[in-house]
Amino acid sequence: MNHLILVKHSLPEIVPSIPAQQWVLSKAGQVRCTTLAARIESHFPDIVISSVEPKAVQTAQLLAGPINKPFRIWEGLHEHDRTGVEFMGHEQFESKVRDFFKHPDKLIIGKETAVQACERFSNALSSIEIEYLNKNIVVVSHGTVITLFVEKMTGLKSFSFWKNLDLPSFVVFSLPGHELLTIVESIV
Repeated sequence: MNHLILVKHSLPEIVPSIPAQQWVLSKAGQVRCTTLAARIESHFPDIVISSVEPKAVQTAQLLAGPINKPFRIWEGLHEHDRTGVEFMGHEQFESKVRDFFKHPDKLIIGKETAVQACERFSNALSSIEIEYLNKNIVVVSHGTVITLFVEKMTGLKSFSFWKNLDLPSFVVFSLPGHELLTIVESIV
């Protein structure tokens, strides 16, 4: 049995004047990648793949390097498209995300519904699984789209799952079949 390991990127440096999809890792986020690499290595990954967003790319590179695995970037793994959404405080953002999960067919925030984001992300994962058949695959992505996929595969309550994911964290699915094997909500 092979594994699909979905990793939520490490802790970014939050800069309210810059769109979140352009954020990079903070110093603490970079340090957390060392512990993440040790935890991921025990799953014997063959490849580390990242979304196009800098915080995910950096997480993937800091993960792939120490475990000596190839790294690549893959389209379609990015976070729910929040282009044009201004920076919000924590409570306001959580409220929007709660509504996003509660009403998956409605455009709540950004340019994608939850259904659209999940379909895009799931299609990207399917392409990766075909290209890396019979491999242990690590995908570094983002909390909302990972949560949508976990909900689709397992039925877990999305908002509470999303809220418990730390920066970084990961889930492990079996391949083929996508049976949820492990949830590691925090590595710190």
